[in-house]
Amino acid sequence: MTDPDTPPAPPASAVLLDGPWSHRDVAANGARFHIAELGDGPLVLLLHGFPQFWWTWRHQLVALADAGFRAVAMDLRGVGGSDRTPRGYDPANLALDVTGVIRSLGEPDAALVGHDLGGYLAWTAAAMRPKLVRRLAVSSMPHPRRWRSAMLRDVKQSRAGSHIWGFQRPWIPERQLTADDGALVAELIQEWSGPRPPEDEALQTYRRAMCIPSAAHCAVEPYRWMVRSLARPDGIQFNRRMKRPVHVPTLHLHGSLDPVMRTRSAAGSGEYVEAPYRWRLFDGLGHFPHEEDPVAFSSELINWLRDPEPDR
Repeated sequence: MTDPDTPPAPPASAVLLDGPWSHRDVAANGARFHIAELGDGPLVLLLHGFPQFWWTWRHQLVALADAGFRAVAMDLRGVGGSDRTPRGYDPANLALDVTGVIRSLGEPDAALVGHDLGGYLAWTAAAMRPKLVRRLAVSSMPHPRRWRSAMLRDVKQSRAGSHIWGFQRPWIPERQLTADDGALVAELIQEWSGPRPPEDEALQTYRRAMCIPSAAHCAVEPYRWMVRSLARPDGIQFNRRMKRPVHVPTLHLHGSLDPVMRTRSAAGSGEYVEAPYRWRLFDGLGHFPHEEDPVAFSSELINWLRDPEPDR
């Protein structure tokens, strides 16, 4: 029986936030994905991380469109306005979601920009489907093999990523993320940010999105796969597949104060890139540099996208 004092869960339409962008759904890899898009030109596909959804890229959507790009921010499988399927949350399949969306948008390729989990999937897509990835920009996430090694061998990184170990418990993380109208979501974003966290209105928006039915469960499922598959054949096979080098120009962005992904863990991911690789460390920013200082982040990204021959 429903508690009459408990507010109803927000509908999926709660993520269809107004702005200069347009909203629509596209089909890819057996599921339906919500996208927000703005502008015309070469496609730049933006992939969000945890505990957010497409709206985390609101500043970059406008900046990229003004710079002459077709900017598209998608909700990953199970999050925001996209389908919440019962399975399919391993990174290889999530990367196929991403490349499937590129095809569904009618484009031959895209520049992928990923943050946090979205960065993990961007690395994966570039290795698995290189012909569909024109350029790669990753924020706040090491290469998957670098991440795996750091989580298993670096005690400080293992502690920094303690929330991932906590996600392995059944149902408890989902209840914690949705309790008190998603209060933990705001706490995590503030804790992981530098001195300039996203504004209160943004935090409230992320809280509402996490409380959409089943969204919290789908948001933690990829992390469950990452840990539980470490010694399983599928996890070992994925780790081997990630040995394939990335052959597209890569921009790696990181906040110097990121408490979740240590700079030491992220730095050095260029060893997996056999193409121009540029490392950019933002002083004084935390885990969400694209929101903490959207002007500096967007400027760095756009200048790199416009550079016809990005050097190392």
